[in-house]
Amino acid sequence: MRILFVGDASNLHNTLACALRRMGHEVTVVSDGSRWMDTNRDINLTRGPGLSGAVRYVCDVMRTLPRMRGYDVVHLVNPIFLSLRPGKVRLVFDYLRKHNRSVFLSALGSDYDVVKAYMEGNVLKYSEYMLGHTPTKYMESEEAAEERRNSWLTDTMLKHQRYVMQRIDGAVACLYEYYHIDEAIIPEKLAYAGIPIDTQSIKPRYIEKEPEKVNFFIGIQRGRSIYKGTDKLLAAARRVVAKYPDRSTLRVVENVPYKEYLQQMSQSHVMLDQLYSYTPATNALIAMAQGMVAVSGAEPEYYDFIGETECRPIINVSPIVEGDIDAKLEWIVQNKHQLPRLSRESREFVVRHNDYMVVAQRHVEFWNKILKAKYET
Repeated sequence: MRILFVGDASNLHNTLACALRRMGHEVTVVSDGSRWMDTNRDINLTRGPGLSGAVRYVCDVMRTLPRMRGYDVVHLVNPIFLSLRPGKVRLVFDYLRKHNRSVFLSALGSDYDVVKAYMEGNVLKYSEYMLGHTPTKYMESEEAAEERRNSWLTDTMLKHQRYVMQRIDGAVACLYEYYHIDEAIIPEKLAYAGIPIDTQSIKPRYIEKEPEKVNFFIGIQRGRSIYKGTDKLLAAARRVVAKYPDRSTLRVVENVPYKEYLQQMSQSHVMLDQLYSYTPATNALIAMAQGMVAVSGAEPEYYDFIGETECRPIINVSPIVEGDIDAKLEWIVQNKHQLPRLSRESREFVVRHNDYMVVAQRHVEFWNKILKAKYET
């Protein structure tokens, strides 16, 4: 097939493109390189600052449109897949629908339905915004809450979201959370595929024997620490290391380039990722593919959803159970003889569920299913 990805986030579409090319498909990626990550793309669409950047960006989009025709599958990163207002995004969306066989959507990141579900606290028992019906530390700030409402929960965003969701041929979720939210909205044209990880390019560094000290690692993004819960993970890690200085250490990196972040992470045994997720995300999965143990989201609902009953190596930490983070990190230190086993199971888990060829094949099967139904009826 000829496949076009428009937009990218956390290198997801570029990683999928690499796998699909190995399978023999012709793939083009149009994106801004996941912004600061500067990931690979075939056509660059990056919006610069100020009015001149906006004008140049619109011109770049217009020049690119003729190159976004004639594809079997167009796969968008989000209902807002360009750095434009919804009205202008809709015009491009209609153009893509008219000049290609099908248009699909990646269910990932923020959109109207995700933000609404998170802020109402009715679909999931916790999120970055709410712990049940109690705001998280991030959302305790009325300024943050208003920013979310003004950015996503507007009539304009609602109309745009409904317009896109009614006209796409299908959506593919990369996380359990997004699938669970969209299941109530487009159940008949929704699939789950997971986050793709190029495990073949990641050489595992297994924990071969019980270490004298557990080396914990945490990466901090300034400005997103409270949002991701890494502030609480960091505080707990510091308490545990102070309690067990002879059996544990902690490495903290803040706002370093992504390649340096990965390099420093690889020198540790256990990486601390996100607090408010049900599912391990990209950073945790990359660490696991290296043979590290991840402290992240891995709720029983997620394991059950993907059908995994035996290989469950992720150390799940709960934001709604008092003292759970400290208890889990202490367990790791007190049971560091378990790390070699968890190390190998972590790699096995990613290979089994998130290898980029596995995830790409799920996409292809779903696309073909929808295309067959669309053009045989």
